[in-house]
Amino acid sequence: MIVVLDTNVIVSGLLAPYGPCAAILRLVLSGEVSVCLDTRILCEYEQVLHRPKFGFDSENISALIEYLEWFGTSVVALPLPVSLPDPDDAPFLEVARTAGADCLVTGNTRHFPKKYRSGVQVVSPAEFLDVNASNKK
Repeated sequence: MIVVLDTNVIVSGLLAPYGPCAAILRLVLSGEVSVCLDTRILCEYEQVLHRPKFGFDSENISALIEYLEWFGTSVVALPLPVSLPDPDDAPFLEVARTAGADCLVTGNTRHFPKKYRSGVQVVSPAEFLDVNASNKK
């Protein structure tokens, strides 16, 4: 499957190593799931992961970012035909739409109202794991 991961999925996956977001990160790191991204998304990942409140190790952050840069699919995203309520969410939907990703995985599906999704499937981490498991059958 090809996905776009909202930053909150990355953060949650690192904070709760046995939760659904961590399971998604393991799928990505094992190569079972492909990630699409662009420079804006990578920059946001890096900026958020370096926030002192999380206490993540800088070397581990760098290793994760380098992995995503190397193994992720870089996309030159086309702008959305509409504006999202929160413009900071636009890069994720733009990349998913341009790349033809199977879905955008986010812990905040309400940030992506259906009328703005432009045909992109937006799912929670738990929903993604269900879809991914059923695709393997």
